[in-house]
Amino acid sequence: MEISNQTLSLKQLSLILNSDEPLCLSESAKQAIISCRDYLDNKIAAGGKRYYGVNTGFGSLCDVEISPESINQLQENLVMSHACGMGQEVPQEIVRLMLLLKIQSLSYGHSGVALSTVERLIAMYNKSVLPIVYTQGSLGASGDLAPLAHLSLPLIGKGECWYQGKRYSGEAIEEMFGWNRLTLQSKEGLALLNGTQFMSAYGVYILLRAQKLVEQANFIASASLDAYACRLEPFNALVHRIRPHKGQLLVAQAIQDLLQESELAEQEKTQVQDPYSFRCIPQVHGASWDTIQYVESVFTTEANSVTDNPNVFPEEDEIISAGNFHGQPLALALDFLKIALAEIGNISERRTYLLLSGNRNLPVYLSPKPGLNSGLMIPQYTAASIVSKNKQLCSPASVDSIPSSNGQEDHVSMGANAAVQCLEILENVQSILAIEWMTAAQALSLRQPKKSSPRINTMLDAYRKEVAQINEDRVLYTDLEITKQFVKRLNH
Repeated sequence: MEISNQTLSLKQLSLILNSDEPLCLSESAKQAIISCRDYLDNKIAAGGKRYYGVNTGFGSLCDVEISPESINQLQENLVMSHACGMGQEVPQEIVRLMLLLKIQSLSYGHSGVALSTVERLIAMYNKSVLPIVYTQGSLGASGDLAPLAHLSLPLIGKGECWYQGKRYSGEAIEEMFGWNRLTLQSKEGLALLNGTQFMSAYGVYILLRAQKLVEQANFIASASLDAYACRLEPFNALVHRIRPHKGQLLVAQAIQDLLQESELAEQEKTQVQDPYSFRCIPQVHGASWDTIQYVESVFTTEANSVTDNPNVFPEEDEIISAGNFHGQPLALALDFLKIALAEIGNISERRTYLLLSGNRNLPVYLSPKPGLNSGLMIPQYTAASIVSKNKQLCSPASVDSIPSSNGQEDHVSMGANAAVQCLEILENVQSILAIEWMTAAQALSLRQPKKSSPRINTMLDAYRKEVAQINEDRVLYTDLEITKQFVKRLNH
Protein backbone atom coordinates (compact mmCIF):
# COMPACT_ATOMS: atom_id res chain seq x y z
CA MET A 1 0.00 0.00 0.00
CA GLU A 2 1.58 3.23 -1.17
CA ILE A 3 2.18 6.29 0.98
CA SER A 4 2.15 9.38 -1.19
CA ASN A 5 1.34 13.06 -0.97
CA GLN A 6 -2.33 12.32 -1.60
CA THR A 7 -4.89 13.23 1.06
CA LEU A 8 -5.89 10.37 3.36
CA SER A 9 -9.39 10.23 4.84
CA LEU A 10 -10.20 8.72 8.22
CA LYS A 11 -11.71 5.76 6.40
CA GLN A 12 -8.54 5.26 4.37
CA LEU A 13 -6.42 5.41 7.53
CA SER A 14 -8.64 2.70 9.00
CA LEU A 15 -8.26 0.56 5.88
CA ILE A 16 -4.47 0.89 6.00
CA LEU A 17 -4.36 -0.03 9.70
CA ASN A 18 -6.56 -3.09 9.18
CA SER A 19 -4.77 -4.27 6.05
CA ASP A 20 -2.04 -6.90 5.95
CA GLU A 21 -0.58 -5.20 2.87
CA PRO A 22 2.84 -3.67 3.63
CA LEU A 23 3.45 0.04 3.31
CA CYS A 24 5.77 1.49 0.70
CA LEU A 25 6.54 4.97 -0.58
CA SER A 26 5.26 6.06 -3.95
CA GLU A 27 7.88 7.17 -6.46
CA SER A 28 6.68 10.76 -6.18
CA ALA A 29 7.07 10.66 -2.40
CA LYS A 30 10.57 9.19 -2.71
CA GLN A 31 11.59 11.91 -5.14
CA ALA A 32 10.15 14.65 -2.93
CA ILE A 33 12.11 13.34 0.08
CA ILE A 34 15.36 13.00 -1.89
CA SER A 35 15.04 16.44 -3.50
CA CYS A 36 14.42 18.11 -0.17
CA ARG A 37 17.40 16.34 1.45
CA ASP A 38 19.71 17.28 -1.44
CA TYR A 39 18.57 20.89 -1.26
CA LEU A 40 19.24 21.05 2.49
CA ASP A 41 22.69 19.47 2.12
CA ASN A 42 23.61 22.03 -0.54
CA LYS A 43 22.44 24.95 1.62
CA ILE A 44 24.52 23.74 4.58
CA ALA A 45 27.57 23.12 2.39
CA ALA A 46 27.32 26.66 1.04
CA GLY A 47 27.71 27.95 4.63
CA GLY A 48 27.32 31.51 5.85
CA LYS A 49 23.82 31.18 7.32
CA ARG A 50 22.25 29.75 10.46
CA TYR A 51 19.16 27.58 10.24
CA TYR A 52 17.26 26.72 13.42
CA GLY A 53 17.84 23.15 14.57
CA VAL A 54 19.98 22.41 11.53
CA ASN A 55 23.21 24.11 12.58
CA THR A 56 21.98 25.73 15.82
CA GLY A 57 20.86 24.50 19.22
CA PHE A 58 17.22 23.94 20.11
CA GLY A 59 14.58 25.90 22.00
CA SER A 60 16.13 28.76 23.96
CA LEU A 61 19.55 27.57 22.66
CA CYS A 62 18.53 28.60 19.13
CA ASP A 63 21.29 31.23 18.92
CA VAL A 64 24.08 28.76 19.71
CA GLU A 65 25.82 27.88 16.45
CA ILE A 66 26.91 24.26 15.95
CA SER A 67 30.09 23.42 14.06
CA PRO A 68 29.77 21.34 10.87
CA GLU A 69 31.60 18.37 12.41
CA SER A 70 29.08 18.26 15.32
CA ILE A 71 25.85 18.46 13.33
CA ASN A 72 25.23 14.70 13.30
CA GLN A 73 25.92 14.40 17.03
CA LEU A 74 23.51 17.29 17.61
CA GLN A 75 20.66 15.30 16.11
CA GLU A 76 21.40 12.14 18.09
CA ASN A 77 21.74 14.15 21.28
CA LEU A 78 18.35 15.70 20.60
CA VAL A 79 16.62 12.32 20.38
CA MET A 80 18.33 10.96 23.50
CA SER A 81 17.86 14.03 25.68
CA HIS A 82 14.20 14.46 24.80
CA ALA A 83 13.18 10.86 25.58
CA CYS A 84 11.88 11.78 29.04
CA GLY A 85 8.44 10.20 28.98
CA MET A 86 6.79 8.91 32.13
CA GLY A 87 3.46 7.41 33.14
CA GLN A 88 1.63 4.54 31.48
CA GLU A 89 2.67 3.01 28.17
CA VAL A 90 0.78 4.26 25.14
CA PRO A 91 -1.45 1.46 23.74
CA GLN A 92 0.29 -0.38 20.93
CA GLU A 93 -2.52 0.34 18.45
CA ILE A 94 -1.88 4.04 18.96
CA VAL A 95 1.91 3.67 18.63
CA ARG A 96 1.30 1.96 15.29
CA LEU A 97 -0.80 4.95 14.25
CA MET A 98 1.96 7.31 15.39
CA LEU A 99 4.37 5.53 13.03
CA LEU A 100 1.91 5.74 10.14
CA LEU A 101 1.18 9.42 10.67
CA LYS A 102 4.86 10.32 11.06
CA ILE A 103 5.64 8.49 7.80
CA GLN A 104 2.82 10.35 6.04
CA SER A 105 4.00 13.74 7.31
CA LEU A 106 7.62 13.13 6.26
CA SER A 107 6.55 11.87 2.81
CA TYR A 108 5.64 15.36 1.57
CA GLY A 109 9.28 16.37 1.21
CA HIS A 110 9.29 19.47 3.40
CA SER A 111 11.14 18.00 6.40
CA GLY A 112 14.69 17.42 5.13
CA VAL A 113 14.96 13.79 6.27
CA ALA A 114 16.95 11.15 4.43
CA LEU A 115 15.04 8.54 2.46
CA SER A 116 16.70 5.81 4.55
CA THR A 117 15.14 7.24 7.72
CA VAL A 118 11.60 7.15 6.33
CA GLU A 119 12.19 3.66 4.96
CA ARG A 120 13.32 2.46 8.39
CA LEU A 121 10.11 3.81 9.93
CA ILE A 122 8.18 1.94 7.23
CA ALA A 123 10.12 -1.27 8.00
CA MET A 124 9.23 -0.91 11.68
CA TYR A 125 5.57 -0.41 10.79
CA ASN A 126 5.51 -3.38 8.39
CA LYS A 127 7.20 -5.71 10.91
CA SER A 128 4.98 -4.42 13.76
CA VAL A 129 8.06 -3.35 15.70
CA LEU A 130 6.37 -0.88 18.03
CA PRO A 131 8.51 1.45 20.15
CA ILE A 132 7.55 1.81 23.80
CA VAL A 133 6.16 5.31 24.27
CA TYR A 134 4.80 6.88 27.45
CA THR A 135 1.69 8.97 27.97
CA GLN A 136 3.30 11.81 29.97
CA GLY A 137 5.84 14.33 28.75
CA SER A 138 4.32 16.30 25.88
CA LEU A 139 3.09 19.87 26.23
CA GLY A 140 1.51 19.65 22.80
CA ALA A 141 3.26 22.72 21.47
CA SER A 142 6.81 22.35 20.13
CA GLY A 143 5.58 19.03 18.87
CA ASP A 144 4.96 15.93 20.95
CA LEU A 145 8.66 15.99 21.81
CA ALA A 146 9.00 13.34 24.52
CA PRO A 147 6.63 10.75 22.96
CA LEU A 148 8.16 11.20 19.51
CA ALA A 149 11.67 10.90 20.97
CA HIS A 150 10.72 7.50 22.36
CA LEU A 151 9.22 6.60 18.98
CA SER A 152 12.54 7.53 17.34
CA LEU A 153 15.05 5.97 19.75
CA PRO A 154 15.12 2.57 17.95
CA LEU A 155 16.39 4.33 14.81
CA ILE A 156 19.67 4.89 16.65
CA GLY A 157 19.68 1.50 18.40
CA LYS A 158 18.26 2.77 21.68
CA GLY A 159 15.00 2.64 23.59
CA GLU A 160 12.71 -0.37 23.73
CA CYS A 161 10.14 -1.99 21.45
CA TRP A 162 7.36 -4.52 21.56
CA TYR A 163 7.64 -7.25 18.94
CA GLN A 164 5.36 -10.29 18.86
CA GLY A 165 4.38 -9.83 22.49
CA LYS A 166 7.94 -9.51 23.83
CA ARG A 167 9.96 -6.50 24.92
CA TYR A 168 13.31 -5.90 23.20
CA SER A 169 15.99 -3.23 23.35
CA GLY A 170 16.56 -1.09 20.28
CA GLU A 171 19.94 -2.77 19.87
CA ALA A 172 18.38 -6.24 19.98
CA ILE A 173 15.86 -5.24 17.30
CA GLU A 174 18.69 -4.11 15.01
CA GLU A 175 20.45 -7.44 15.45
CA MET A 176 17.24 -9.41 14.93
CA PHE A 177 16.46 -7.82 11.57
CA GLY A 178 20.00 -7.04 10.45
CA TRP A 179 19.29 -3.33 10.40
CA ASN A 180 22.22 -0.93 10.34
CA ARG A 181 22.10 1.78 12.97
CA LEU A 182 21.14 5.06 11.35
CA THR A 183 23.36 8.11 11.60
CA LEU A 184 20.99 11.02 11.76
CA GLN A 185 21.93 13.88 9.45
CA SER A 186 21.27 17.58 9.92
CA LYS A 187 17.64 18.42 10.75
CA GLU A 188 16.58 14.74 11.00
CA GLY A 189 16.28 14.54 14.77
CA LEU A 190 14.22 17.70 14.77
CA ALA A 191 12.00 16.41 11.95
CA LEU A 192 11.35 13.23 13.91
CA LEU A 193 10.60 14.94 17.24
CA ASN A 194 8.70 17.99 16.03
CA GLY A 195 5.17 17.10 15.03
CA THR A 196 1.76 16.31 16.44
CA GLN A 197 1.68 12.57 15.80
CA PHE A 198 1.05 11.63 19.46
CA MET A 199 -2.04 13.84 19.67
CA SER A 200 -3.07 12.97 16.12
CA ALA A 201 -2.80 9.22 16.66
CA TYR A 202 -4.91 9.40 19.80
CA GLY A 203 -7.48 11.52 17.98
CA VAL A 204 -7.73 9.22 14.96
CA TYR A 205 -7.96 6.13 17.18
CA ILE A 206 -10.67 7.70 19.35
CA LEU A 207 -12.65 8.96 16.34
CA LEU A 208 -12.69 5.52 14.72
CA ARG A 209 -14.15 4.10 17.92
CA ALA A 210 -16.39 7.08 18.71
CA GLN A 211 -18.42 6.70 15.53
CA LYS A 212 -19.25 3.12 16.51
CA LEU A 213 -19.90 4.23 20.07
CA VAL A 214 -22.72 6.56 19.01
CA GLU A 215 -24.29 3.75 16.98
CA GLN A 216 -24.05 1.47 20.03
CA ALA A 217 -25.62 4.18 22.18
CA ASN A 218 -28.51 4.52 19.71
CA PHE A 219 -29.11 0.78 19.79
CA ILE A 220 -29.02 0.56 23.59
CA ALA A 221 -31.20 3.65 23.96
CA SER A 222 -33.76 2.03 21.66
CA ALA A 223 -33.84 -1.02 23.90
CA SER A 224 -34.31 1.25 26.91
CA LEU A 225 -37.16 3.10 25.20
CA ASP A 226 -39.10 -0.13 24.86
CA ALA A 227 -38.04 -1.34 28.30
CA TYR A 228 -39.44 1.87 29.87
CA ALA A 229 -42.62 1.79 27.74
CA CYS A 230 -41.86 5.13 26.08
CA ARG A 231 -43.79 6.96 23.38
CA LEU A 232 -42.28 7.17 19.89
CA GLU A 233 -43.81 10.47 18.76
CA PRO A 234 -40.64 12.40 19.69
CA PHE A 235 -38.82 10.50 16.92
CA ASN A 236 -41.26 11.46 14.19
CA ALA A 237 -39.38 12.93 11.22
CA LEU A 238 -41.75 15.94 11.13
CA VAL A 239 -40.28 17.16 14.42
CA HIS A 240 -36.69 16.99 13.22
CA ARG A 241 -37.23 18.48 9.77
CA ILE A 242 -38.05 21.81 11.40
CA ARG A 243 -34.78 21.75 13.38
CA PRO A 244 -32.61 19.96 10.85
CA HIS A 245 -29.30 19.41 12.60
CA LYS A 246 -27.80 16.51 10.70
CA GLY A 247 -26.96 14.39 13.73
CA GLN A 248 -30.43 14.90 15.20
CA LEU A 249 -32.06 13.78 11.94
CA LEU A 250 -29.85 10.70 11.69
CA VAL A 251 -30.42 9.60 15.29
CA ALA A 252 -34.19 10.04 15.12
CA GLN A 253 -34.31 7.92 11.97
CA ALA A 254 -32.02 5.30 13.49
CA ILE A 255 -34.30 4.95 16.54
CA GLN A 256 -37.35 4.51 14.34
CA ASP A 257 -35.58 1.90 12.23
CA LEU A 258 -34.39 -0.01 15.29
CA LEU A 259 -37.88 -0.17 16.81
CA GLN A 260 -39.77 -1.22 13.69
CA GLU A 261 -42.28 -4.02 14.39
CA SER A 262 -41.83 -3.75 18.15
CA GLU A 263 -44.82 -5.07 20.09
CA LEU A 264 -43.83 -2.95 23.08
CA ALA A 265 -43.57 0.21 21.00
CA GLU A 266 -47.01 -0.39 19.48
CA GLN A 267 -48.72 -0.76 22.85
CA GLU A 268 -50.95 2.13 23.93
CA LYS A 269 -49.21 4.38 26.47
CA THR A 270 -50.83 5.99 29.49
CA GLN A 271 -48.28 8.80 30.02
CA VAL A 272 -48.47 12.01 27.99
CA GLN A 273 -44.70 12.38 27.65
CA ASP A 274 -41.41 10.85 28.82
CA PRO A 275 -38.38 12.27 30.66
CA TYR A 276 -35.74 14.11 28.64
CA SER A 277 -33.24 11.25 28.81
CA PHE A 278 -35.65 9.29 26.58
CA ARG A 279 -37.53 12.02 24.72
CA CYS A 280 -34.44 14.02 23.74
CA ILE A 281 -32.19 11.18 22.55
CA PRO A 282 -32.01 12.61 18.99
CA GLN A 283 -31.07 16.05 20.23
CA VAL A 284 -28.38 14.80 22.65
CA HIS A 285 -26.90 11.86 20.73
CA GLY A 286 -27.22 13.90 17.54
CA ALA A 287 -25.24 16.82 18.93
CA SER A 288 -22.45 14.42 19.93
CA TRP A 289 -22.50 12.93 16.43
CA ASP A 290 -22.19 16.40 14.88
CA THR A 291 -19.25 17.14 17.17
CA ILE A 292 -17.53 13.94 16.08
CA GLN A 293 -17.91 15.00 12.43
CA TYR A 294 -16.34 18.39 13.17
CA VAL A 295 -13.46 16.84 15.09
CA GLU A 296 -12.92 14.38 12.23
CA SER A 297 -12.43 17.29 9.83
CA VAL A 298 -9.73 18.74 12.13
CA PHE A 299 -7.85 15.47 12.44
CA THR A 300 -8.15 14.64 8.74
CA THR A 301 -6.46 17.96 7.97
CA GLU A 302 -3.76 17.26 10.57
CA ALA A 303 -3.10 13.73 9.32
CA ASN A 304 -2.31 15.20 5.90
CA SER A 305 -0.07 18.01 7.13
CA VAL A 306 3.61 18.74 7.65
CA THR A 307 3.99 19.56 11.35
CA ASP A 308 7.72 19.68 12.02
CA ASN A 309 10.00 22.73 12.01
CA PRO A 310 11.71 24.36 10.22
CA ASN A 311 9.86 23.73 6.96
CA VAL A 312 11.96 23.27 3.83
CA PHE A 313 10.73 24.53 0.43
CA PRO A 314 13.29 23.53 -2.23
CA GLU A 315 11.36 24.97 -5.18
CA GLU A 316 10.94 28.33 -3.46
CA ASP A 317 14.50 28.26 -2.07
CA GLU A 318 13.19 28.85 1.46
CA ILE A 319 13.90 27.33 4.88
CA ILE A 320 11.37 28.81 7.29
CA SER A 321 11.26 28.40 11.05
CA ALA A 322 7.63 28.73 12.15
CA GLY A 323 5.09 26.92 14.34
CA ASN A 324 3.25 24.10 12.54
CA PHE A 325 4.06 21.84 15.49
CA HIS A 326 1.71 23.76 17.80
CA GLY A 327 -1.19 21.52 18.83
CA GLN A 328 -3.83 24.19 19.48
CA PRO A 329 -6.24 23.01 16.73
CA LEU A 330 -6.07 19.49 18.12
CA ALA A 331 -6.25 20.52 21.77
CA LEU A 332 -9.46 22.48 21.27
CA ALA A 333 -11.00 19.71 19.16
CA LEU A 334 -10.06 17.02 21.70
CA ASP A 335 -11.58 19.01 24.55
CA PHE A 336 -14.76 19.37 22.49
CA LEU A 337 -14.74 15.64 21.76
CA LYS A 338 -14.27 14.86 25.47
CA ILE A 339 -17.49 16.71 26.27
CA ALA A 340 -19.42 15.12 23.38
CA LEU A 341 -18.45 11.60 24.45
CA ALA A 342 -19.06 12.26 28.13
CA GLU A 343 -22.61 13.45 27.35
CA ILE A 344 -23.39 10.09 25.73
CA GLY A 345 -22.52 8.50 29.07
CA ASN A 346 -24.30 11.18 31.07
CA ILE A 347 -27.69 10.65 29.44
CA SER A 348 -27.22 6.87 29.42
CA GLU A 349 -26.82 6.75 33.20
CA ARG A 350 -30.09 8.72 33.59
CA ARG A 351 -31.97 6.10 31.55
CA THR A 352 -30.46 3.37 33.72
CA TYR A 353 -31.59 5.21 36.85
CA LEU A 354 -35.19 5.48 35.60
CA LEU A 355 -35.37 1.83 34.55
CA LEU A 356 -34.51 0.86 38.13
CA SER A 357 -36.98 3.24 39.78
CA GLY A 358 -39.89 0.80 40.10
CA ASN A 359 -42.14 2.73 37.70
CA ARG A 360 -44.22 1.64 34.70
CA ASN A 361 -45.01 -1.85 35.96
CA LEU A 362 -41.37 -2.78 36.47
CA PRO A 363 -40.17 -4.02 39.88
CA VAL A 364 -37.80 -1.75 41.82
CA TYR A 365 -34.16 -2.41 40.85
CA LEU A 366 -35.58 -4.88 38.31
CA SER A 367 -35.48 -7.67 40.87
CA PRO A 368 -38.36 -10.20 40.89
CA LYS A 369 -37.89 -10.36 44.69
CA PRO A 370 -36.76 -6.90 45.86
CA GLY A 371 -35.74 -6.54 49.49
CA LEU A 372 -34.16 -9.95 49.84
CA ASN A 373 -32.39 -9.12 46.59
CA SER A 374 -30.81 -5.81 45.55
CA GLY A 375 -31.11 -6.58 41.85
CA LEU A 376 -29.36 -3.96 39.73
CA MET A 377 -29.25 -1.29 42.42
CA ILE A 378 -25.46 -1.05 42.60
CA PRO A 379 -24.49 -1.13 38.89
CA GLN A 380 -26.24 2.26 38.71
CA TYR A 381 -23.92 3.46 41.50
CA THR A 382 -21.01 2.31 39.37
CA ALA A 383 -22.36 4.17 36.34
CA ALA A 384 -22.88 7.30 38.44
CA SER A 385 -19.31 7.20 39.74
CA ILE A 386 -17.95 6.83 36.20
CA VAL A 387 -20.12 9.71 34.96
CA SER A 388 -18.73 11.88 37.75
CA LYS A 389 -15.18 10.90 36.81
CA ASN A 390 -15.87 11.88 33.22
CA LYS A 391 -17.09 15.30 34.32
CA GLN A 392 -13.75 15.82 36.07
CA LEU A 393 -11.84 14.68 32.96
CA CYS A 394 -13.85 17.12 30.82
CA SER A 395 -12.17 20.12 32.41
CA PRO A 396 -10.53 21.60 29.30
CA ALA A 397 -6.82 20.89 29.07
CA SER A 398 -6.43 23.54 26.38
CA VAL A 399 -7.11 26.47 28.71
CA ASP A 400 -3.86 25.73 30.54
CA SER A 401 -0.36 26.77 29.49
CA ILE A 402 3.00 26.52 31.26
CA PRO A 403 6.04 28.25 29.70
CA SER A 404 9.04 26.01 28.93
CA SER A 405 12.51 26.16 27.38
CA ASN A 406 13.52 29.20 29.40
CA GLY A 407 10.51 31.15 28.13
CA GLN A 408 11.17 30.59 24.41
CA GLU A 409 8.19 28.23 24.26
CA ASP A 410 5.87 30.46 26.25
CA HIS A 411 2.43 29.23 25.14
CA VAL A 412 1.64 25.54 24.89
CA SER A 413 -1.57 23.70 23.94
CA MET A 414 -1.63 20.83 26.47
CA GLY A 415 -3.29 18.84 23.68
CA ALA A 416 -1.43 15.68 24.68
CA ASN A 417 -3.16 15.75 28.07
CA ALA A 418 -6.50 16.26 26.33
CA ALA A 419 -5.78 13.26 24.11
CA VAL A 420 -5.04 10.91 27.01
CA GLN A 421 -8.11 12.19 28.90
CA CYS A 422 -10.30 11.71 25.83
CA LEU A 423 -9.36 8.04 25.50
CA GLU A 424 -10.12 7.48 29.19
CA ILE A 425 -13.54 9.09 28.72
CA LEU A 426 -14.23 6.87 25.70
CA GLU A 427 -13.44 3.74 27.71
CA ASN A 428 -15.58 5.01 30.57
CA VAL A 429 -18.56 5.59 28.30
CA GLN A 430 -18.25 2.02 27.01
CA SER A 431 -18.65 0.89 30.63
CA ILE A 432 -21.67 3.17 31.23
CA LEU A 433 -23.37 1.90 28.08
CA ALA A 434 -22.70 -1.69 29.16
CA ILE A 435 -24.55 -1.00 32.41
CA GLU A 436 -27.48 0.51 30.52
CA TRP A 437 -27.62 -2.49 28.19
CA MET A 438 -27.58 -4.94 31.12
CA THR A 439 -30.39 -2.93 32.74
CA ALA A 440 -32.49 -2.63 29.57
CA ALA A 441 -32.01 -6.33 28.81
CA GLN A 442 -33.22 -7.24 32.31
CA ALA A 443 -36.27 -4.99 31.95
CA LEU A 444 -37.11 -6.41 28.50
CA SER A 445 -36.89 -9.93 29.89
CA LEU A 446 -39.35 -8.93 32.61
CA ARG A 447 -41.70 -7.50 29.95
CA GLN A 448 -42.13 -10.87 28.27
CA PRO A 449 -44.17 -12.28 26.61
CA LYS A 450 -44.40 -8.86 24.95
CA LYS A 451 -41.31 -8.31 22.81
CA SER A 452 -39.28 -5.47 21.35
CA SER A 453 -38.34 -5.25 17.68
CA PRO A 454 -36.82 -8.20 15.79
CA ARG A 455 -33.42 -6.46 15.69
CA ILE A 456 -33.33 -5.86 19.42
CA ASN A 457 -34.72 -9.32 20.20
CA THR A 458 -32.01 -10.95 18.11
CA MET A 459 -29.36 -9.11 20.08
CA LEU A 460 -31.06 -9.88 23.37
CA ASP A 461 -31.13 -13.60 22.54
CA ALA A 462 -27.41 -13.49 21.71
CA TYR A 463 -26.71 -11.66 24.95
CA ARG A 464 -28.62 -14.19 27.02
CA LYS A 465 -26.27 -16.90 25.78
CA GLU A 466 -23.48 -15.02 27.57
CA VAL A 467 -25.25 -13.39 30.53
CA ALA A 468 -28.33 -14.96 32.11
CA GLN A 469 -31.36 -13.05 33.36
CA ILE A 470 -30.94 -11.99 36.99
CA ASN A 471 -33.59 -13.72 39.11
CA GLU A 472 -31.64 -13.74 42.38
CA ASP A 473 -28.59 -11.78 43.50
CA ARG A 474 -25.22 -13.00 42.26
CA VAL A 475 -21.72 -11.62 41.79
CA LEU A 476 -22.06 -9.09 38.96
CA TYR A 477 -18.59 -7.79 38.13
CA THR A 478 -17.87 -10.69 35.77
CA ASP A 479 -21.24 -10.14 34.07
CA LEU A 480 -20.42 -6.46 33.67
CA GLU A 481 -17.11 -7.17 31.94
CA ILE A 482 -18.73 -9.72 29.63
CA THR A 483 -21.44 -7.16 28.90
CA LYS A 484 -18.89 -4.47 28.08
CA GLN A 485 -17.19 -6.73 25.55
CA PHE A 486 -20.60 -7.66 24.11
CA VAL A 487 -21.51 -3.99 23.66
CA LYS A 488 -18.20 -3.30 21.90
CA ARG A 489 -19.19 -5.94 19.32
CA LEU A 490 -22.69 -4.58 18.76
CA ASN A 491 -21.88 -2.84 15.46
CA HIS A 492 -18.97 -4.95 14.30
